Amino acid sequence: MITVNEALDALFALVEPLRSETVPLTEAAGRTLARDVAATRAQPPFSSSAMDGYAISGDAAVGDVLAVIGEAAAGHAFDGAVKPGQAVRIFTGAPVPEGGTRVLIQENVTRDGDVITVTEPHGDGTHIRPKGGDFDVGHTLPAPRRLGPSDVALLASMNCAEVPVVRRPSIALIATGDELVMPGETPGPDQIIASNTFGLKAMFEAAGAQVRMIPIAKDTDSSLGMALELAKGADLIVTIGGASVGDHDIVGKVAADRGLERAFYKIAMRPGKPLMAGRIGDSVLIGLPGNPVSSMVCGEIFIRPVLDKMLGFDAQPRPRHRAKLMKPLPANGPREHYMRARHDAIHQQIQAFEKQDSSLLMVLAHATALIVRPPNDLARAAGDTVEYVIL
Repeated sequence: MITVNEALDALFALVEPLRSETVPLTEAAGRTLARDVAATRAQPPFSSSAMDGYAISGDAAVGDVLAVIGEAAAGHAFDGAVKPGQAVRIFTGAPVPEGGTRVLIQENVTRDGDVITVTEPHGDGTHIRPKGGDFDVGHTLPAPRRLGPSDVALLASMNCAEVPVVRRPSIALIATGDELVMPGETPGPDQIIASNTFGLKAMFEAAGAQVRMIPIAKDTDSSLGMALELAKGADLIVTIGGASVGDHDIVGKVAADRGLERAFYKIAMRPGKPLMAGRIGDSVLIGLPGNPVSSMVCGEIFIRPVLDKMLGFDAQPRPRHRAKLMKPLPANGPREHYMRARHDAIHQQIQAFEKQDSSLLMVLAHATALIVRPPNDLARAAGDTVEYVIL
């Protein structure tokens, strides 16, 4: 068996960042920016008013009377200049007229026809947003970066109608086993519902991949071979189950018969020991264990970092954090253990669930973190600091 870090290094060696493609800004959300993008327009593109009021030149004291010479609204600038003793009615977002140095908010003046009288001191703020105050021409949004809603809004204001993004990694998911049926079907007396593919599909799509689910492969060479044929063309083929050492665990054999160049098999970790990886044709194949929690934990610890590298991010493990135990933990065994836990982010405390069996999806659904126990870690007392990965 190899360590988790050795397995990650081997997986990183199997993949490379994918090529880029250009998509419309309307399709950029959730994608990964492939290269830096520079603004072709300043924001704001002109000095604009931050308030409704009156643009003036210079200062104005309480009691001053100013002549209103025109109006400026958003999208409609005042065609002229404002001079001392004058004012231009202005609305939020409108260009400040030439000569304007301050906006008197409308609550601080009274108006009578084309004359305003200052009734309150204007204070230190000018209520003017300077040209380029948010960003100027040439400002860049750096890559790589997963584009969220705020990024998309920023790119729009930078006048970017199209965006260079990394191609989504394509993943083919293959669940294996005679015991599996799809949700909604009626299982036989010895069958269970296939859950892993649905959880992993959601995980990988949230990480930026395109995922297709191959029909469940039965425990025969021909059925699994057909599934592998259907998976051809994917950047990453992920099998679930059938990677252990039982008589019906046939993924390794069938994949080897079709040219699998195995990189490793078995990891010194709990849950997830029977993990396998290698290259088959133009695809990378990762064989996950069949227990639901094992496959989901391995997806978090191994496949998400692999997807990050394919999307152009640094090749590195999932970030680890530190918190104090709320309850004691017994000594750990010889394998690195990822324990489902609930994390209190406010007080930086963490508590492992009592039940850690790798078949218990309900516990995983309530977990917010995985406590990471090193091999042969001694018993831990409440208050001890441990490392964890956020789910």
